Amino acid sequence: MKKLFVLLALAGVASAASAVDLAGNTGKVNVSMCIGCHGIPGYKATFPEVYQVPMLGGQSEKYIENALKAYQKGERKHPSMQGIAGSLSDKDIAELAAYYSQQK
Repeated sequence: MKKLFVLLALAGVASAASAVDLAGNTGKVNVSMCIGCHGIPGYKATFPEVYQVPMLGGQSEKYIENALKAYQKGERKHPSMQGIAGSLSDKDIAELAAYYSQQK
């Protein structure tokens, strides 16, 4: 019984530690909004029309920042991206751009 209690306690500590790590790095948390479309090689979206979804990994940091800000301003037209970009702060955008620019 003691072993089970210790195991559960360790699992709880590990879970809390990972939650703190995610909370401290907004870019990694926000990646979950992007990965569903941009993390699938060869993925094609069908709304509002069928198109190839670009991979973000390895794109220029400035390009990603500019694209997200253009979606926020309505200069780029895509309902899903406008909604997601509209929910991001400047800090979120900078962190996402930095994260994806370092991916391959």
